[in-house]
Amino acid sequence: MTASSITQYVKAEAQRLGFDVCGIAKAEAVCSTAAEFCDSWIGKGHHATMHYLERNREKRYNPTLLAEGCKSIIVVAMNYCPARAVEGISHYAQGADYHKAVKERLFMLLNSIRSKTPCNGRPFCDSAPVLERYWAVQAGLGWIGRNRQLIIPGKGSYFFLGELLVDIELEYDKPFAGSHCGNCRKCIEACPGAALSEEGIDARKCLSYLTIEHRGELPENIGKKMKNCFYGCDCCQRSCPHNKSAAPNSIPELQPKPALLQMTRERWLSLTKEEYDSLFAHSAVERCGYEQLMRNINATKEQ
Repeated sequence: MTASSITQYVKAEAQRLGFDVCGIAKAEAVCSTAAEFCDSWIGKGHHATMHYLERNREKRYNPTLLAEGCKSIIVVAMNYCPARAVEGISHYAQGADYHKAVKERLFMLLNSIRSKTPCNGRPFCDSAPVLERYWAVQAGLGWIGRNRQLIIPGKGSYFFLGELLVDIELEYDKPFAGSHCGNCRKCIEACPGAALSEEGIDARKCLSYLTIEHRGELPENIGKKMKNCFYGCDCCQRSCPHNKSAAPNSIPELQPKPALLQMTRERWLSLTKEEYDSLFAHSAVERCGYEQLMRNINATKEQ
């Protein structure tokens, strides 16, 4: 098959597997501007205690070091906007663990490519030193908004990103040029912790970081900023005009469990370890753990 025909096949197959958007970029070192921005962000301590972001910078800035012989980066986006949202939990964590949902489909995509042409590859989804949003821009999917989320034109930002690094040459999409944010600052103004600015995001002030990644006691009086959000925070995305017409996802495993939809504030406050295990088995919320989730839930009583 020619590079053109296999590229068309890859994009059609990605859509068949449940990905909403697919683009392809040439595998090469990231531009110096992107690397310098990341180094500066970490140098300022804006990554808080996420020390894993300090490691493997060579691989983070050059994906060809992650997969031997890598020539192309296939970037996909999967919608996670829920049809029915569970109050208190960030949209992305309301279904099954997205890492598995995305990577399983990337493995299927790799096997489909292999059925057409010899190909070696490695799939990734938020679990390796890959600058996912940078590569999504390079693959033409969209732009990085002021909330530091990838925004896909006409679709919004409620998307998981995944990458398939392959050792075959494909036709490459043009990088997305510019930004459609204009003068809008709604995400910055809506951020409860004032974590967003024109310079980016300071994780130390971000409710998503504080409720998920941060260990130990929460900052004093943080509950008033959290309101009813005890796992993650979607304020910057909910305020974004580009998400007003976001369509709900149709991926079966990303739908919230019926029992989760039936939870009330009173039931959250009295949540037991057994109920936690039942509600969040094989979910992203497992990363938090029962004790930390209860720490967050109890903090919301401050308001």
